Amino acid sequence: MQTITPAEIKQRLEQGEKLDIIDVREDEEVALGMIPGAIHIPLMQLPERLNEIPQNGETILVCRSGGRSSRAYEYLEAQGLKHLKNMTGGMLSWDQL
Repeated sequence: MQTITPAEIKQRLEQGEKLDIIDVREDEEVALGMIPGAIHIPLMQLPERLNEIPQNGETILVCRSGGRSSRAYEYLEAQGLKHLKNMTGGMLSWDQL
């Protein structure tokens, strides 16, 4: 499993890079804040919303602590998606930056 740190994402965003970030947390968690530009698709909605996930280029998966985004990674990889990355530590780590 490929990973990326919150600090790496923050730096790339600050440099103006456009990142494809999928936040798989639930609605009430996302209401507390998201990474700018992230797309919110709760984990359980991934199968029916697969067409909303970019199929080319890097896709970064985010959740609260890294567990659900790991499951999302495994599911999407099984669907044939490539260039996935799981953000280590999730939003708990992001909020500490």
